[in-house]
Amino acid sequence: MMFNPVLIFLIPFGLLLLFATFFTVKQQTAAIIERFGKYNSIRQSGLHFKIPFIDRIAGKLNLRIQQLDVIIETKTKDNVFVKMKVSVQFKVIQEKVYEAFYKLEYPHDQITSYVFDVVRAEVPKLILDDVFERKDDIAVAVKRELNEAMTTYGYDIINTLITDIDPDIQVKNAMNRINAADREKTAAEYEAEAGRIRIVAKAKAEAESKKLQGQGIADQRREIARGLVESVDILNKVGINSQEASALIVVTQHYDTLQAIGADANSNLILLPNSPQAGSDMLNNMVASFTASNQIAESMKTANSTKRLKKPHSKDEFGNHPDAE
Repeated sequence: MMFNPVLIFLIPFGLLLLFATFFTVKQQTAAIIERFGKYNSIRQSGLHFKIPFIDRIAGKLNLRIQQLDVIIETKTKDNVFVKMKVSVQFKVIQEKVYEAFYKLEYPHDQITSYVFDVVRAEVPKLILDDVFERKDDIAVAVKRELNEAMTTYGYDIINTLITDIDPDIQVKNAMNRINAADREKTAAEYEAEAGRIRIVAKAKAEAESKKLQGQGIADQRREIARGLVESVDILNKVGINSQEASALIVVTQHYDTLQAIGADANSNLILLPNSPQAGSDMLNNMVASFTASNQIAESMKTANSTKRLKKPHSKDEFGNHPDAE
């Protein structure tokens, strides 16, 4: 069987022509068609036809949201150098594919330049602490400037984020020391306040204790005085005058004290006079006290005997005294 040489040539040419005529565009992609080097049309996703060798696909643009990370080193108002990472999320506006393709040759470089310009204009106005606190304000300023500039070129800035702020390592160490010192200061203040509260509470408790103790002593002395008054009244009623009653009470309290001291086997009583004369006076006072107590006792016995002698004898039924002979 003989093959026609013309047919052998036409079949590959026909397949090549077929592939050059039809093409597909992926989802969320736009294809730019040029005819003889001039813009012709924009094709969206799907199967499309073009004239072979006359029309060509000049390029394709991604219509999905893209992200560009820009690392910037700049200086703050307090002369601290920081590295900042700005993440710019953007996409091509579907209605402005022509501007995005033909007006900007390197869109990423353009966006990076605007980010550098805005950040280096905003950060030097702030001290380092404010950069951390107001990073959202910086991001908003970057987004605003980029939107104004890039919308003309067919790009929509979705969002800008300050994802990292990295000061010099020495500055970070200093900040950590400052933070640690501040926390230690706060802890010391709390400990001092707790100590003050404990001291005040202890002082209040001691004051209340002293107050109650004083009231108890006052009540005790009041009752002792009342008891002494009652004792003197009782002794006066049995014929003992006030002076003798006072001496008797003193002697009684003296013996009570000695009895209380002797009740404990481990107790010791030490009398330390200031001078030999003082010791002699103390001894004389004790002897006088004992003598007074003996005299009072003898007086009481004599008084009781006299009362019994003066008592009249009883009479019997005949009017005679039983003791009379």
